[in-house]
Amino acid sequence: MELVVLAKIAGVLCLGAVSPGPSLAVVLRNTFLGGRARGVACSIGHGLGFGLYAFVVISLLTVLMESYLGLYSLLQLAGAAFLAFMGVMMFRHQEGAFDDEAEVGERQGFVEGFLTAFLNPKILAFHLAVLSQFLPTGMTLLDKLEVCAVATVIDGGWYIIVAVIIAGTPLLEKMRQREQVVSRAIGALLILIAGLLLFGQGA
Repeated sequence: MELVVLAKIAGVLCLGAVSPGPSLAVVLRNTFLGGRARGVACSIGHGLGFGLYAFVVISLLTVLMESYLGLYSLLQLAGAAFLAFMGVMMFRHQEGAFDDEAEVGERQGFVEGFLTAFLNPKILAFHLAVLSQFLPTGMTLLDKLEVCAVATVIDGGWYIIVAVIIAGTPLLEKMRQREQVVSRAIGALLILIAGLLLFGQGA
C-alpha cells in the first residue's frame, strides 16, 4: 500500500483512538485495580480487538453494510451489557479488595480490553463510516494486514501511554487511598456509558 494512503489511514485512526469513551474508562479501571502491568495488558487486548475489527470490516465490508443495522443492534446490546456488568462490579467493590483484584493479573485486563473493543458498536460504526472512506479499491491481503497492524499499534499504543502515565504518577496512589470512592465513581461512569450506548448516544 502507498505510504500516503497509509498515512491518511493512520491519521484517522489516531483521531479515533484519542476520543474519550468506554475504552478509556475500562483502561482506567484496570490500571486502578492492577497497576501498570494490568493496564498495559488491557491496552494490548483492546488494540488487538480493534485491529481484528478493522481486518474483519475491510475483508467483509459489503456484507457488513448489508446487515449493518441488525449487527449494530446486537453489538450495542452485548457491549452495553458487558460495560454495565463491569460497572456494577466496580460499584460493589469493597474497600480492601484491591489486593485480591491485583492478584487476578494481566490476563483479566487483556480479556476486558479485547471484549470492550470487540463488543463496542461505535468501533464498528467508525470502521464503516470513517475508515472505509480512506480504503483504496483492489486491496490485497498484505494491504489489509498492513491496515490491521497500524490500527492495532495506534490504538493499543495510545492506551498503553495512558496506563503508563497514570501508573507512573502519584495520581494512582491517591486513587488507591480513596479506593471505594474511586471504584464507585468508575463504576457509575461505566454504567452511564452502558446506558448511553443502549440508547445509541454513546461516544
